[in-house]
Amino acid sequence: MSPLSSSPGITAPAAPETAHTADLVVFGGTGDLSMRKLLPALYHGDREGRLAPGTRVIAMSRGGLTDEDFRGKVDAEVRDRIPGGDPAVWRRFLDRLHHVSIDVGGRAADGGADRSGWDALSALLAGHEDRDRVFYLASPPRTFGAFCRELAAAGLVTPRSRVVLEKPLGHDLVSAQRINDEVGAIFDERQIFRIDHYLGKETVQNLLVLRFANAFLEPIWNSLWIDHVQITAAETVGTPGRRGYYDHAGALRDMVQNHLLQLLCLTAMEPPARNDREAIRDEKVKVLQALRPITGGEVERFTVRGQYVESGDMPGYLDEPASTPPTDESRRVETFTAIRAEIRNWRWAGVPFYLRTGKRLPRRVSEIVVQFKDVPHSIFPGGTPNRLVLRLQPEEGIRLHIMAKEPGAGEVTLKPVPLTLSFGETFTARVPEAYERLLMDVLAGNPTLFMRRDEVEAAWRWIDPILATWEASEQLPEPYPAGSAGPAGAHELLARSGRAWHEDLS
Repeated sequence: MSPLSSSPGITAPAAPETAHTADLVVFGGTGDLSMRKLLPALYHGDREGRLAPGTRVIAMSRGGLTDEDFRGKVDAEVRDRIPGGDPAVWRRFLDRLHHVSIDVGGRAADGGADRSGWDALSALLAGHEDRDRVFYLASPPRTFGAFCRELAAAGLVTPRSRVVLEKPLGHDLVSAQRINDEVGAIFDERQIFRIDHYLGKETVQNLLVLRFANAFLEPIWNSLWIDHVQITAAETVGTPGRRGYYDHAGALRDMVQNHLLQLLCLTAMEPPARNDREAIRDEKVKVLQALRPITGGEVERFTVRGQYVESGDMPGYLDEPASTPPTDESRRVETFTAIRAEIRNWRWAGVPFYLRTGKRLPRRVSEIVVQFKDVPHSIFPGGTPNRLVLRLQPEEGIRLHIMAKEPGAGEVTLKPVPLTLSFGETFTARVPEAYERLLMDVLAGNPTLFMRRDEVEAAWRWIDPILATWEASEQLPEPYPAGSAGPAGAHELLARSGRAWHEDLS
């Protein structure tokens, strides 16, 4: 079957009542993120009626492409990534695409700045000032301020403009504040959308529904009934070709500061007074502000960092293909980290939150595990505490582990069994990709699932002391074999309190 043939059994949601015509300008529009995630997400939005007639997608890159060149590139590279597509919609979608060549920092032959790209973008947008304008910066954070200043200098920022910032937003609190200041000098906070694709996942949104639309959970969602919480984002891939980036990022900056802390916030936040764009973000900030700082000697007790080494046919981090040989910084960077975090408030006092992420692990899985306390007094032998598992990937769903009696005569024998909600099996509608949901929210002007400035900076305030202690230490990350479940220290982190990771990755 052709990837663009019709697909039975897929129910498209109704188009929103207020779909605004928009110009979506993607800086880095021919890059990997755009071709793998953004353009497929926009196609699905078009197919489901969420792109208003006349909406255009304008890719900005150094490619020197014409509109037709760009459409041909997208047709060749993106079409096969879309299962169950519609040929008529695909043709309509390609007609929305445009390309403008730009080289930020490039110089004209006379020694002046090359303005041709900005002039071409201005000409393309001219006469459409009544449209929403979304500027998506799928580019390195160091370019955010420069892009925004150029947009303002070209007169392209209107009251109906929005700007989307990809992570990572800085490498510490000071750099994040600088980027926020530079972007904030051009755009109001209400116009700035800091994207974290984890927040677009269906399970993450269902976490809020599970907590705040079901009466049975809220009474036990606290330290009286919950023993601990685990949040894991494990990857099987390494960093081939990306060591230059990872040397300066590491797992703590790349995954914990944004993805894992956002999941922690949604798990631990208080019920907002209403389903309001700011009320939810207000509660998330309170969680970040309540995190107990980890400083000085506590960093060694409550954090673990590791780096994968060669194992079998899998290379170590220092052996991964890269354009430059490894440096001293390469030897010090963590490809794995585990942290014990605590939240200082009445609901969560005494409940540890364990965060874990790493490269070259045995399985690719992202999940939140809520471990409940054991029953106060068990009359049956062999029971284990209940667990609620929210799986973000690879198969999104919710699983509640309860105790049940094994069939048979004689003594009662207990067995843990799961009550499972699989989104793929339960709902006939296609489950949208995270970027699809977030892009549609950007176009609708809905900031609920995006990070506010105070969220980003509160997260960095908690992360910075850990980074500073690691950087000042002479101790290198603990080695772990590629393909293993991570360094031994990660297991000791839980074992010290008689706990263990849920469904060990090995």
